[in-house]
Amino acid sequence: MHYRMKMLPLLLALTTASGYAQNSQDSLSRPKSILTDSVHKLTEVVVSSNQMLGSKFEASNRTGSAYYISPAEILKFGYTDINRMLKSVPGVNVYEEDGYGLRPNISLRGTKAERSERISLMEDGVLAAPAPYSAPAAYYFPNAGRMYAIEVLKGSSQVQYGPFTTGGAINMVSTPIPSKFTARLNTSYGSYNTLKSYVSIGNGFKHTGFLVEYLRYQSDGFRKDEPNERTGFKRNDLIAKFLVRTNKDEGINHLLELKFGFANETSDETYLGLSESDFAHRPYFRYAGAQKDNLKTRHTQWVATYLIESGNKLKITTNLYYNYFFRNWYKLNEVRAGITKAERRSISDVLADPETNQDYFDIVTGKKDYVGEALMLRANNRVYHSRGVQSKAEYRTMLWGGYLTAEMGLRYHADSEDRFQHDDAYAMQDGKMSLFLAGLPGSQSNRITTAHAFSGYWMGKWSKGIVTFNVGMRYEDVELLNRNYTTSDLRRTGMVRIETPNHARALLPGAGFNIKLLPELSLIGGIHKGFAPPSATLDQKAESSVNIESGLRFTTKKLRCEAIAFVNNYSNMLGSDLAAQGGQGTLEQFNVGKAMVNGLELLCAYHPLPRHLGFQLPIQLSYTYTNTKMKNDFVSSAWGSVVYGDEIPYIYKHAFNAQIGLEHKLVEANLGVRYNGDMRTAPGHGRIAEREKIPAHLILDATVKGHVSKKLTLTLNAINLTNKKYLVSRHPSGLRAGHPFGIYGGLHQIKTLVQR
Repeated sequence: MHYRMKMLPLLLALTTASGYAQNSQDSLSRPKSILTDSVHKLTEVVVSSNQMLGSKFEASNRTGSAYYISPAEILKFGYTDINRMLKSVPGVNVYEEDGYGLRPNISLRGTKAERSERISLMEDGVLAAPAPYSAPAAYYFPNAGRMYAIEVLKGSSQVQYGPFTTGGAINMVSTPIPSKFTARLNTSYGSYNTLKSYVSIGNGFKHTGFLVEYLRYQSDGFRKDEPNERTGFKRNDLIAKFLVRTNKDEGINHLLELKFGFANETSDETYLGLSESDFAHRPYFRYAGAQKDNLKTRHTQWVATYLIESGNKLKITTNLYYNYFFRNWYKLNEVRAGITKAERRSISDVLADPETNQDYFDIVTGKKDYVGEALMLRANNRVYHSRGVQSKAEYRTMLWGGYLTAEMGLRYHADSEDRFQHDDAYAMQDGKMSLFLAGLPGSQSNRITTAHAFSGYWMGKWSKGIVTFNVGMRYEDVELLNRNYTTSDLRRTGMVRIETPNHARALLPGAGFNIKLLPELSLIGGIHKGFAPPSATLDQKAESSVNIESGLRFTTKKLRCEAIAFVNNYSNMLGSDLAAQGGQGTLEQFNVGKAMVNGLELLCAYHPLPRHLGFQLPIQLSYTYTNTKMKNDFVSSAWGSVVYGDEIPYIYKHAFNAQIGLEHKLVEANLGVRYNGDMRTAPGHGRIAEREKIPAHLILDATVKGHVSKKLTLTLNAINLTNKKYLVSRHPSGLRAGHPFGIYGGLHQIKTLVQR
């Protein structure tokens, strides 16, 4: 009832509050006179309803730190792996797991990286994680291979985007509906039978438009099972959009866009890694105990967007959305060498010390037969629902001789996670697994976690001459409930149900500035309150921090440089018990307490050659320094015993990226260089122990393109040119390698037709 009452003012506000503009819909309203300010460049900026930034120009003129990965930048290397796409963005910390970016682990400014659970992940401005409030671990991540642009926002202005406001937000921008008939084909094939095939067709008319796109992404994989069979994946992704609009030169215009998406995946992914010894000799090998491991997912999204636009002063938008996500990760969880509790081991324990657990290790590798309950495979069956309605309004006017942009947004969101899991027991004989005893569905986990959240914000930006200020406030109110039906009530009658509620509220202020010290030099800075919702644990407090940034931007026609220092001071940091980081996989949160994260982000882009030459030599360099420190002692099931001064695991202290290109109208070549310093995999300080270290590594990627015509481009992409055998993770459960050398050839074709 509490949230039903809150919905009433929100529903009333839907007709009067919101802001949205579509990249493909820039013809919706074309007023003859348009307001401009110091951070708005009409010749470059195309404001879009589903975008936070809309261009590199807007990103470089924010009061806070931001980065816009443009369509041209995405096409430059032809990546499908989101990890590689983000490597050039300062402040982004990513560690690999599967080598293809299927389940990325992304950190922004030192937030916890595992399953990207501490960032506001969006697609077209709508929350995209399966259950961002009740179960924030992003086991679903939109396919980066079909995206039009990617936006990364950090700093004080991110009070617009929640619920996670400490590190920042990532918005995946899908392909817009074109203004004229457009057909695209982007396909490549190469190493390990890896195929990427993308096709789209769309058209725009005066009052209607549509787009249909399909992505097929599959590979045999670069790892091999014991029987010498590759372990790959298959992904399908379908998006359909339709819009109807008015198109008046004056007055109020309306637009309604409907979006439907479907995606599925089948992959032979496992949590089972390798021992130290085996990784040194055969890093792309998989043990026999992983032969039954398989992940199946299915995702469906519905989004309706209604836009009202009055000239260039007022934009009002409503988004109504629904997401469904199913996953069943059937994977090895435990090894048994007897019938007693003391005679079983988690695969994490076995791989951490295979010598001590030799009997268990031999069963996992298939060297030892065991007819009985030897290998316990968990059916991690989960169903997620996410739905909501949000509104955003943007109003522009003149104030005190400057330009004022006032923005307000409201959102009601509800999501849930349903865990109904069981274990199957397998025997091991002659290196082959066979089902010994099937488990009873729900006998390992039988619970539903729900969340209902109401959020709102307002933000004002005022700009005059060399000065731009913004100030804002965000409000988050979330109710959580964990209903544990226990393994004694598999039919969920409610007879033995255990309910655990939690409730959190927060006011999150933020302010920032951008001052042009010189025409080419700007001083930026800001401060804002960080927040992450708690779990459905009794009296668990929300994550809270104070975040400060300050820096300089220098921009000329040839050179663009940026240096930003940041400090995130946590009064209450939260951790999560995830199997992906070596925990028990309960997803329960624990208090880290006080912590400090500070660092430095550097970016420099340079075009040394004159524009009139027939070719260009663009150079871009980026560097991120991240220092983390926990400021109290605690004990958790995931991290063990932690003491004051320990660093947060899986955060690279030093990360460097370079991109060098050679561009001509007929041919184009690009070289990417990525360096990551040593990274620790468990809390600690001082010198990193070898058993807890990801060694530093340097990875080279390259692409060559031949522009046959304006509409046809031939491509040749290579990743890991030196075939570096490098370690990317020790979790979950053992060591795993990054992608070896791979080469892929393909083509990019586009066909357009001007409407008559």
